[in-house]
Amino acid sequence: MVAEDDEKQAELVRRYLEREGHAVRVVGDGLAALDAVRHREPDLLVLDVMMPRADGLDVVRVLRSEHRELPVLMLTARSTEDDLLLGLDLGADDYMTKPYSPRELMARVRTLLRRTRRAAAEPAAEDPVLRVGALVVDPARHEVSVDGATVECTPGEFRILAALAAGPDRVFSRQRLLEELHGFDRYISARTVDVHVMNLRKKIERAPRRPERLLTVFGVGYKLTDPAKAARRAR
Repeated sequence: MVAEDDEKQAELVRRYLEREGHAVRVVGDGLAALDAVRHREPDLLVLDVMMPRADGLDVVRVLRSEHRELPVLMLTARSTEDDLLLGLDLGADDYMTKPYSPRELMARVRTLLRRTRRAAAEPAAEDPVLRVGALVVDPARHEVSVDGATVECTPGEFRILAALAAGPDRVFSRQRLLEELHGFDRYISARTVDVHVMNLRKKIERAPRRPERLLTVFGVGYKLTDPAKAARRAR
């Protein structure tokens, strides 16, 4: 599904998607997008931010509040960090800033669909609960808690946190975490990982600017650690 109020842009995206064999429906405003998703359950939503009646950010906010996990690729003319942070924080899976290359857009669509289909094809299994000190990640229930308090995570944030929690104190490169998010694809920016990490720190750290759990290993990537255990080792 494509939600875009610019008719020329919408037609361009539709033609490229149909050329790749996708069935496409186009809507021109945010409320129409919400209604269409609820009734048709598309495999993926390409969503413009600036739209009448309800903008793309509101659409993502509502869809995630309804626990709809279809992948969302946002298109935005805004390129400031705050706008990108907000879109990913609300639950968008990826974003592209205008003007964009249609070929790159198609590559990102393929990547998101591959990830979704791979997850659907995997046999259901009772994944073990992951614990890193007071941080608990439950993959089966898609739940996160810190010190017993529930933490709400977007799908992208959850995938990164679950990967890190499965290997506590292990350093994960940005590229490795990108594979957890989208599968390997050269078109996806490592900046997406940095944005998710910044959002996660706001949710799981006492002082996000001085993280104790989700640490940066400069020049390499990120790791998840137990601050209580680290303090004991430092004595």
